[in-house]
Amino acid sequence: MLRMQLLPSQFLKPWSISSRRPALSSAAAALAAGPTLEDVAANHKGLAKVVLKKGKAQVFKDGNPMVYSGAVDRIIGRPPPKTGDVVLVADGLERTIGWGLYNSVSMFCVRLMQLEEEVTKEPSYALNMEKLLEARLYDAIDLRRRMGLPSPDTNAYRLVNSEGDRLSGLIVDVFGDVAVIASSAAWVEKYKQEIEFLVGGVRDVNHIKWRPSIDILKEEGLEISSNGEHISSSCPGRIKAKSGLESIIIPFIKVLENGICYLVSLDGQKTGFYADQRDSRLLVSSISRDRTVLDVCCYSGGFALNAALGGANNVIGIDSSLPALELAKENISLNKLDPGKISFVREDATAFMKSAAARDESWDIVILDPPKLAPRRKVLQSASGMYRNLNSLAMQITKKGGLLMTCSCSGAMTQSGSFLHILQGAASSARRRITVLRQAGASCDHPIDPAYPEGGYLTNILLRVL
Repeated sequence: MLRMQLLPSQFLKPWSISSRRPALSSAAAALAAGPTLEDVAANHKGLAKVVLKKGKAQVFKDGNPMVYSGAVDRIIGRPPPKTGDVVLVADGLERTIGWGLYNSVSMFCVRLMQLEEEVTKEPSYALNMEKLLEARLYDAIDLRRRMGLPSPDTNAYRLVNSEGDRLSGLIVDVFGDVAVIASSAAWVEKYKQEIEFLVGGVRDVNHIKWRPSIDILKEEGLEISSNGEHISSSCPGRIKAKSGLESIIIPFIKVLENGICYLVSLDGQKTGFYADQRDSRLLVSSISRDRTVLDVCCYSGGFALNAALGGANNVIGIDSSLPALELAKENISLNKLDPGKISFVREDATAFMKSAAARDESWDIVILDPPKLAPRRKVLQSASGMYRNLNSLAMQITKKGGLLMTCSCSGAMTQSGSFLHILQGAASSARRRITVLRQAGASCDHPIDPAYPEGGYLTNILLRVL
C-alpha cells in the first residue's frame, strides 16, 4: 500500500505521515544525480523500449508528453508491452530520452512521465508510477496553496489539471469535502486505487467520486459502463467515503466561490462545476452595478449570480437544460437574492436572442458561454459558423457602448487562434463595431504546459460593442 510520504502537512489529514520532501545534503544530491535512466532500467527485467523515428524525438525532449503512434519506428522487447505498462522511450539512435506508460490501442501510444534529465535529479521516481504520482500530487497541492486555494471564501477548485500538472489524462476537482476524479486515460484506470488513496489523503476531502470519460476511454481501448465502472465489474458507480465505509450516494453538494454559494450536481456536466471561469465571474461582479445583464447558456447561473450580487438592476439567465436551471434557481435562494431582480428562463439560446433582437430589446452586459462547439479540429469550420452566428446575435442585443463577454471552451478553436477573427466577422454581420478590453483563459488552478499547448482550451474575451 502507498504511504503518504510527500504531501504537505497543512493539506493532509492527521493520519498522513510526513510534511515535506526530504532535504538532500550536497553530497547526497551529488550521488542522487548519478544514475541514468538506463542504470535504473537495468534493475527492471522485461522493460520494453519504444524507439522513435529519426528526427521525431526533440518535441518530446522539449516536454510534450503525448507520443503519438506516427512518431514511433519500432518497439524493442518480447513479449510486447501491454496497455498500462511502463516503457522506455528512445530516439532514433536508441538513446533513452524518458519513460512513460504504454497504450497498444490509443493514437497516443505513450504518455511520457519523466525525462532522462529529470531522472538524474530525482532517481527515486524513475520507473515507479506510485512514487511519481505521490510527488506530482504534492506539487499540485503546493501550487494551489501558493495560489491561495482553498480559502475561506473559495472551496471549489481544480487540484490536478492533466498535462498542466504533468499527469496527462487525470483531472481532480475539489468541491468542499468531495473530490471528483475525471479519468480520460487507460493508465489512470489502472492506477485508480492508488489515485483514490492519495487524493483521499488531502485535507478536507472526505468523499471521492470517480468520473471516467467513457467515450475517450473507449479510444484508449477500455469499455466502461454508464455507471462508471469497467464492464467486467459488478460494483455500482457511487461516491466513496474515504473513511473505509461503504460507498454512499451524494447527489449534490454546496460549495463557495468568491463568497458565493453554489449547489453543485455531482452528476452534472463535466465534473459538476466550471471552476475555470472563477476569475471572469468575479470580474462580472465588479462591473455589473446598476446594469442590466443577460447570461446566455448560463448553466447553474454562475455569471448571473455574480452580476446580481454585484448590484445589477436586473439579471436574466438563459439555458435549455432543465436540471441546470433547477440548480440556478436553488442558487438564488442559497444566496438570499431578490427573485424580482434575477430570473432564469428555459429556452434555446439562438431562439431567445433572435426574439429579443426582433423586439429591439438589449442589455448593458451580455455574457455568452456556449457549450463546446468544436470538440475536434475536423469540425472547426462548421463550428466557426456557429460561433459567428451566436456572437452576431449577442452583439445585436448588447446596448451601444455596452459589454459582451464571449467565451469558447473548444480547445480546437482556442488553439487555432481564430476566435478574434470570428468575432470581427460577427461584428460586421451585426453592423456593430467592437473593441477588445480583455482576453483571458482559465483560472490559475488550471495550469498549462507550454510544451503541450493543446492543454489550453478556454478563451474568454470582453468586448465593448458600439
